[in-house]
Amino acid sequence: MTRPLLLVISTGPRRFREYLFESMTTRYRIHLLNTVEPTWENAYVEAATVVPNTDADVLLEAARAVAASTPVAGVLSWDEARIHQAAIVARALGLPTTDPDAVWRCRDKHATRSALAAANVPQPRFALVGTVDKALAAAAEIGYPVVVKPRAAAASYGVILVRTPEELAAHFTFSAEATVPHAPSYDESVLVEEYLDAPEISIDSVVRGGVVQGLFVARKELAYAPYFEEVGHVVTHHDPLLRDPEVLRVLQDTHSALGFTDGWTHAEFKVTPNGLKVIEVNGRLGGDLIPYLGMRSSGIDPGLIAAAVSCDLEQEITVDRELVAAVRFFYVENDETVIESVEFDNVALPSQIDSVVTLVAPGTIVSPPPKGINSGRVAFATAVAPTADECRAALDGAQAALVVTSR
Repeated sequence: MTRPLLLVISTGPRRFREYLFESMTTRYRIHLLNTVEPTWENAYVEAATVVPNTDADVLLEAARAVAASTPVAGVLSWDEARIHQAAIVARALGLPTTDPDAVWRCRDKHATRSALAAANVPQPRFALVGTVDKALAAAAEIGYPVVVKPRAAAASYGVILVRTPEELAAHFTFSAEATVPHAPSYDESVLVEEYLDAPEISIDSVVRGGVVQGLFVARKELAYAPYFEEVGHVVTHHDPLLRDPEVLRVLQDTHSALGFTDGWTHAEFKVTPNGLKVIEVNGRLGGDLIPYLGMRSSGIDPGLIAAAVSCDLEQEITVDRELVAAVRFFYVENDETVIESVEFDNVALPSQIDSVVTLVAPGTIVSPPPKGINSGRVAFATAVAPTADECRAALDGAQAALVVTSR
C-alpha cells in the first residue's frame, strides 16, 4: 500500500525538528517545499522543491506542480512564518485545513484578542495602540504594571513588562519595531495588556472537526525580566490541568472563538486565582522541543498525529508511560561574547539527562537577553524522570557540567 504524500513547508533547525521527520517518514512520503536545498532532510524526504520565497502564490504554484504528478494527501507547516500560507495551499488543493482566516487570527494577536473578547473567553484586558501617547493612556486605564507586546511577532520577541509610564515610554519603540518574516506592517502595531502575576503554561492540542484534545502541558520557566525569555519548560501528559473540566472548557471555547477546526495548536495561558486566562494561541506545534518532551514523557507521537490530522486520517493517540520531561537553555553572561568552545563534561551528567546539545560554533558572537532574545542560547539539555523535581535537579547537574570558554 502506497504511503500518503505529505507536503511539508519549511523545516526549522535540525536540532529542534528532526524528530518530527523521523516519525512521519515511517508512515508518510514527504515532499518538502523550502527556500534552500535540503541537507539533513534528504534522509527523510522523497523529493523537494526549492522556491524563491514562501509567499502563498509561490507555494501554491509549487504545490500544484507536485499534485499534478501524484496525489497529495495533506499540507503541514510548523513554522510560524508559514502556517498561514500552508492553510491557503491546503484550502486551494481541497485538502483538510483550518480556514486560513482562522489561522491568521492566531498570527495576529489583536485579531486573537478581538475574537476571544467577542466570545467572552477569559483573557487579560487589552488595548491596541499605534503611538506611545496612546500606549500611555491605555496603560493608565488598565493599571500598571502592564505588558507591551508586538501585534505580529513570535517567540516572546518584543514582549516587555513595564511598571511605570517612564518604562513604557522607554520600551515602546522596541515592541513597536519587533517583527518576524511574513508579518504585515500595521499603523497600530502594539498591544498594551493587563499583567497577570501568575504561573504561565502552554497546552499543545490536536483539533479535529472543531473538537480539541489537549495532549501536553508545559509549565514555563521565564527569566531576564522585564523580558519574557523562555529559558525552560517542564512537560507532561498527566498534568492535572488536562483533567480539569474548567480548563478543558476554556481550551475548547478558545479554539471555537477563533474558528480553529483542524490541526495542531500551541496555546498559552496564565493560571490565575480566577481561573485560566488566554495569553495567545499559535496555529502550529509548540517550539522549544515541547512536543518532543511530550513524546518522551508519554509515548504520544506528535509527528504522526500532526501528519494524520493534516491528511484527515485516523491516528491512535497512545500513552504508554507517565513521566515528566524538561528542557533548559543556557546563555552567556555578557553581551558580545566571542565563543571559543562550548562543551559538556559527559562524565558529570546525571543519569536522568536525555540529551545535551551545543548550539554555537567557535567564533560565534552571542549576547544574553534582551540583545540575544532566543538567539543568545549557547546550549541546552533535556531530562526525563518520574517527577518534575527530578528533572530540574538533573538539569541543574547538566548546567554544572557545561563549560563555556570565551574571549
